[in-house]
Order: sequence, then structure tokens, then C-alpha cells
Amino acid sequence: MKLTFWGAARTVTGSMHELQVKDHRILLDCGLFQGRRSEAFARNREFPFPASEVDSVFLSHAHIDHSGNLPNLVRNGFKGPVFTSPATADLCEKMLLDSAFIQEKDAEYLNRRAARKKRVLPENEDSAAVEPLYTVQDAEQTLPLFQSLLPCCPQSVSGVRLEAFEAGHMLGSYALAIESDGIKLGFSGDVGRKDLPIILDPAPFPPVDYLILESTYGDRLHQPPTNTKDKLADVIIRTAARGGKVIAPAFAVGRTQQLVLLIHELVNENRIPKIPVFVDSPLAVNVTEVFRRHIHLYDAETQEFLRRNEDPFGFRLLKYVREVQDSKALNDLRVPFVVISASGMCEAGRILHHLKNSVGDPRNTVLITGFQAEHTLGRKIVERQPQIPIFGDIYDLRAEVDVINELSGHADQRELLEWIAPAASRLKRIFLVHGELKQQEALRTAIQDRYGVPTEIPTRGQSFTLD
Repeated sequence: MKLTFWGAARTVTGSMHELQVKDHRILLDCGLFQGRRSEAFARNREFPFPASEVDSVFLSHAHIDHSGNLPNLVRNGFKGPVFTSPATADLCEKMLLDSAFIQEKDAEYLNRRAARKKRVLPENEDSAAVEPLYTVQDAEQTLPLFQSLLPCCPQSVSGVRLEAFEAGHMLGSYALAIESDGIKLGFSGDVGRKDLPIILDPAPFPPVDYLILESTYGDRLHQPPTNTKDKLADVIIRTAARGGKVIAPAFAVGRTQQLVLLIHELVNENRIPKIPVFVDSPLAVNVTEVFRRHIHLYDAETQEFLRRNEDPFGFRLLKYVREVQDSKALNDLRVPFVVISASGMCEAGRILHHLKNSVGDPRNTVLITGFQAEHTLGRKIVERQPQIPIFGDIYDLRAEVDVINELSGHADQRELLEWIAPAASRLKRIFLVHGELKQQEALRTAIQDRYGVPTEIPTRGQSFTLD
């Protein structure tokens, strides 16, 4: 086996690792890199290998930083299967079409904006048009390539034996074990946590010789998720009392549904004011329907809603917003409310318009509930930079910023160390990915201190021979 790291190497986004086994070329994930707009577009546009020579993709889960560049891979000639869970395939159907649509619309918006500025300052404007990374048609051509992989049913594909295990990160997420000629490679995908709302806990992972391990929170310990509802209630109560609105950027898959469920519980318990709650993301609306189709993947707490004949993702104060005019109408609403909108790192979609219209008002709160990668707008907000760029313009950040990390779907350092324990005695080497260097160095030290396993922090393009 030859393993080369092309994405999520010393960074959190753009998961993509190339595995060469005999005459086969396999990709582990094919995600979008998110960060500085120009750098992200260039890195996502060009693949460092011929896409047509990739035999298959093994996809850990549906988040866009793991799946979001699949249509571009297809656009460039990939025709092979994408092996993943049935839930992930259903989610990707919604997410990839939405990603393509947003890219097309964002390109149109930026081109219109450039044209307006060019009319005023023609000598200062570049006339080159912005093109989307891929189109809806590319996404539509990707969907028939998905093939189901079940935890109970290992498969022999592309020269390897492929086996899946529940990762506990989001609905349908997998950690993968890949074996060829007696060499066994583990790919963690994103490792989840116990006791998160809705989703199942991570399953035990088998012993492997080599392990690709995520490291998003490799230098810290999470607070237990039991405090989350209290903190969420405090944010809503405090913001409503001053007549403001809560703007919650959230991944349409997973985090949005968790927030809806927790607010539903707070409403049932009469712990927050009876203010409107909006999920303003067509993708989140569609994804929630996918969640409803996979109730066998719910945890016990969420199953309890079903036993009471309640919809976990629906209650009287909640409205799902599909139409653009209904989304724009929220800007004119003069009462306190909560709006949950994608994208989770504030890099695209309707959340940008909500932030543009809200960050300058100190009555409002921007509620961050997930990891924000370096150079994203979400990271700038978390850092409380006094001025932030949105659609190329600069806005003063006067709104309150609150962060709730307890909902993180990523294991912390202690949880990662516990997750790899069953494999530690066999492991020859661990490769840390999906993390910033500071977090990775801390986790490497912790792994080597506890288990003595050699641990690498690969750079982009670095290759290793596994034997």
C-alpha cells in the first residue's frame, strides 16, 4: 500500500487521502477545502492526480468537507463507485445538489456585484467572470455512483477488503478498516462522542496496523454535553430580553437537527420565551426529511419522542423556510427570534445574508456551535474581530458572540485516546489529519506518552509506504 495525503493535512477541511493498492487507486473522502476564498477555489478546482484513474471512493460521512468535491471529481472524469452508508448516500443527494446550487448562485451574485462596481470604477475592476466550482448537472451525474456499505457486510472492492464501523459523528458516519495482503489500515473519518443528541455512540474499532486519525480537538477536553441545554437557554433568554435575535450558523446536517431538538425540549419544559424559531436553509429542510427516514439510527433519547408520537424536529413555534422571499422577510421582522442557517463555518449560503443584516446590532447574538476552521468567516467571528468581511464588504461586529462547544461531534483528546486503545498493541504508526498543527502536536505527544506508537503529522502531498 502507498498512502498519500492531499487534504485535511495540517488543516481541518478538505479531507482527501489517496491509497494505491497494486493497480488500484482509491480515495478516502473527497471533501471541499474551506478557507481563504482564492486559495480554496484553486485547491478544490485542480486535483493532484488524474480523476479518471481513480477506481473508487470510500466516503466516511456526508459533511461537505468530506464529500463536497465529489461532483468536481466526476466533472474531471471519475466514473467509479462511491462506497458509503445508505444514510450518507441519502444525505449527499441533498447536500451535493445544494452545494452546486449555492455555488452557481454565489457566482451569479458576485458577477452582478462586480458588474455594478465596474460601471462606477471601470479602471479598478477585473473583468474576469467568476465560475462555479461545479454545477447542478455535475452533482446529478454523481448521485448514481453511490453504493451501499453496511457495518455487518464487509466487501471486497478495488483490491481490498472494506469494513465499516459506526463513528458516532453524525447520521450514517463510518470509520473504515481497509485490508490488503494482511496489512490493515484504519481510517477514522471523524470520531464522535458518547451521549450526543440524536446519533448513536461510536462503535469499538478493531486492531489495525496503521491508522489515519482525525485530530480536530487533539489539544483539549470538552465539557460534558449535559450542560448544553442550560447554556442554550441562557443565550436565548438574554438575547430575547434585549429585543434581539439569535443568529446560529449551523451545518445543515447534524448540528441543525441537534439544535432543533434541544430547543424543542426547552419549549416543552417552558424554560425559554415563546419566540419564533426559523430553520432558514432549504438543505436543512431536505436533510431533516432524510433524518426522518433513518429512525433506526436515533439514540434512546430521540426514540423517546417517537414513543410519545412527537416529531423530534417539529413543534408549534418552529418554521422551516424554503423560499428566498421568506428568508429575506426575516430581515424585516422586528421581534426577538432564533434563526438557524447554513453554512456552519459561515462560508456560503443564506447565513451570510443574515450575518450581513445582523452583526452590526449589539442587541443580537451570533451563536457559534461548531468548530470554525482557520481563515473562515466563522473563525473571524469566534475571534471577535472588530470588523469582518462578508461578500467582499467590511462590517462592524457589534453583536454579542457566544460559543457552545459542548455539541461538538468531534472527540476530544481523552476520547480519541480511548477510541484507539483496542488497536494500540498492534499499531505500527498513526497519521494525524483533520486538525491544525497545534492540536496535532499535542495529540501526538499524548499518543506517544500513553501508547508509544510512532505518530506522523503529514504535510500535503506527503506519501508513505505501508508494509
